[in-house]
Amino acid sequence: MNVYVNGEIKQYAENMTVAGIVDELGLANKRIAVELNKEILPFNQYAKINVNPGDKLEVVQAIGGGQEDSFAVAGKQYKSRLLVGTGKYKDMQETRLAIEVSGAEIVTVAIRRTNIGQNPDEPNLLEVISPDKYTILPNTAGCFTADDAVRTCRLARELLGGHKLVKLEVLADQKTLLPEIVETLAAAEILVKEGFDVMVYTNDDPIIAKRLEEIGCVAVMPLAAPIGSGLGVQNPYNILTIVENANVPILVDAGVGTASDAAVAMELGCDGVLMNTAIAVAQNPILMASAMKKGIQAGREAFLAGRMPRKRFASASSPVDGLIG
Repeated sequence: MNVYVNGEIKQYAENMTVAGIVDELGLANKRIAVELNKEILPFNQYAKINVNPGDKLEVVQAIGGGQEDSFAVAGKQYKSRLLVGTGKYKDMQETRLAIEVSGAEIVTVAIRRTNIGQNPDEPNLLEVISPDKYTILPNTAGCFTADDAVRTCRLARELLGGHKLVKLEVLADQKTLLPEIVETLAAAEILVKEGFDVMVYTNDDPIIAKRLEEIGCVAVMPLAAPIGSGLGVQNPYNILTIVENANVPILVDAGVGTASDAAVAMELGCDGVLMNTAIAVAQNPILMASAMKKGIQAGREAFLAGRMPRKRFASASSPVDGLIG
């Protein structure tokens, strides 16, 4: 059954108690407060109250210095809102340095027959990008059918020892690399039913984004522009509509070209941005990784601050009273 936990859809077995959810969140024996459907629950009732499909659970705790600005995917908190890929770098050393400078905590890897060290003459990517340091996000890049995408996710789960978090990407054709939505929906339904935590690449259609959320995807990732295009956010009002109607994290994926593009996505209220080409094919990938980190931070702060309203005409910033006439 689907239950909203701190605004995020999570799946639990029938007859799950509040205490069971608290335990799965790793908060058992912690000083917390729990609200179920806007009703505060006494601690001694957690084990006695069952949660029903569609219930809304809020779990809070005290932290120092105000609330930390982080976001959650599949129940895990992340401070960095920049997600990065591992393709197109000149070598493993450049890959490692760029990812370190970016500050990213989630790193995508493609699943290929030779991409993660099966060839003994190639370095092992997972030795450079350690799963002990980063959340590895296997993706289905290069898949053009739901069947291929599902098979790839199953192989990734086996390769990474039961890893459930995946990025679903089903493409329509080689030229545009746009999402094949019918196949994406079909693959998402299968993967969610099989217990995967699915972060899904899609177009910037608010209706499809909501449908993917309703299927049970843990994050929806609309494109800013076609993969590798560097065009930036082309339909900001579509992205804004997706963000405003979402109950799961929304992360822009694909089409970012430079730091200002990343800032625009964050100013729209997105929870994060995933990118690869914009960093990897820059003239100085390490420096661009640093710029992207700062662009994400600036955009997020601007969103939280609330921008001034747009006006057609000028408005003096200095008072006009007392001018010398």
